[in-house]
Amino acid sequence: MRTYEVGVILRADLSDEEISSHLETIQGWIEANGGKVVDVNHWGRRRLAYPIEKQRDGYYLFLKTEMPPDAPAELERNLRISETILRYLIVREDE
Repeated sequence: MRTYEVGVILRADLSDEEISSHLETIQGWIEANGGKVVDVNHWGRRRLAYPIEKQRDGYYLFLKTEMPPDAPAELERNLRISETILRYLIVREDE
C-alpha cells in the first residue's frame, strides 16, 4: 500500500448535502479499489485563480489515502467522468 494525497475541487454552487454525498462517493471509489481514506481535510469555498467552466469559486477537499499502486488510475478515471468535479490531482507522498 502506498500513501497518496487526492486533491479535489468541486463546484461551489453545490449544497452541503451534495458536497457530503460527493465526498462519500469519492471515498467509495477509493475503497472499491482496495484503498482506505486516512484523513479528510475540508478547505471550504475558495476563489479560483482563473474561471473554470464559468465558475469563479470552488469547494476544496483533500483526502489522505492508502491505495495499491494500480488504484490511482481507476480513481482518476472516475474523477474525470464526474461533472461536479472541476479539477483533481493525485500525488504520491514520499516514503
